[in-house]
Amino acid sequence: MIIESRAYARAGLLGNPSDGYFGKTISISVRNFGAQISLYQTPQLCIESQKQDMMVYKNIYDLYEAIQLHGYYGGDRLIKAAIKKFLSYCEAHHIRFDYKNFTVRYQSSIPRQVGLAGSSAIITATFKALMAFYKVKIPKELLPTLILKTETEELGINAGLQDRVIQVYEGCVYMDFEKAYLQKNDHGRYEALDVALLPKLYIAYRTDLSKVSGKILGNIKSRFDAGEPEVVETLHKIGELALEGKKALQAGDIKTMNQLIDANFDLRKKIMPISEANLRLIQTARLCGASAKFAGSGGSIIGIYNDDEMLNHLIVEMKKIGARVIKPYII
Repeated sequence: MIIESRAYARAGLLGNPSDGYFGKTISISVRNFGAQISLYQTPQLCIESQKQDMMVYKNIYDLYEAIQLHGYYGGDRLIKAAIKKFLSYCEAHHIRFDYKNFTVRYQSSIPRQVGLAGSSAIITATFKALMAFYKVKIPKELLPTLILKTETEELGINAGLQDRVIQVYEGCVYMDFEKAYLQKNDHGRYEALDVALLPKLYIAYRTDLSKVSGKILGNIKSRFDAGEPEVVETLHKIGELALEGKKALQAGDIKTMNQLIDANFDLRKKIMPISEANLRLIQTARLCGASAKFAGSGGSIIGIYNDDEMLNHLIVEMKKIGARVIKPYII
């Protein structure tokens, strides 16, 4: 029997990147893109590499293009780390399962390294498949923390809980990572919001702006840990935007939501360097009349548009700067 599991791209609607700093966020699951794991029993344990992870190229230009498109890190290491962390969890909790091997392969349509959580989607889908294969239950509220620890402890990636929470829970989720609660329970407070409350959302992204989010956020972490007042205060303000956004959504206040989305990016810009190309994404969207903020850590943006006329205008103008626009499919 072949076990198939999926995890979808995500977009931070409000509050990011405060999730890694005891803040609050609202995030959506973007089903337009996803990672799929196929796992089935075999005599030996085998991880099948995908084309983009192969080490054979036509020539030096093919290698260069592959790195430009996909970066230096493939999916194999993510699956290895997930398998190791899964076993460590089972051993720590004295969970026994049948001794059997498997072959695992992945596919992903999530654009790499443009802030749509492609790496954590592969790990999340792998955990889901392993849980089904070995018939192991991990509490839903703890699974995102385990996935995060796979990245931080096994792979040395600087990240927060937001991506993993929305990829486990899906839909639209409000998250509160208040420090005392998080440290006591090893998870935050997670509240599903009715997706019917969401306004007209768009996502725009450029694959040529790929980067590793952990590197982007690294400087902020050291400054936060050092207690730099401007960083601590700004990240707190960014987190509070999510709480205000939750109230605005429940009240149907789209005008306030637009203001909060713009404020989220403007606050982020105060403490983090923004490349000219990323800034152009934001500026192009706002010149079209839409609100705009990063969906993750750069390379993609999310915001609200008013009507089809504005959406079409967005599509045309974004195409001029090499960006693609989609309407996120959310369930």
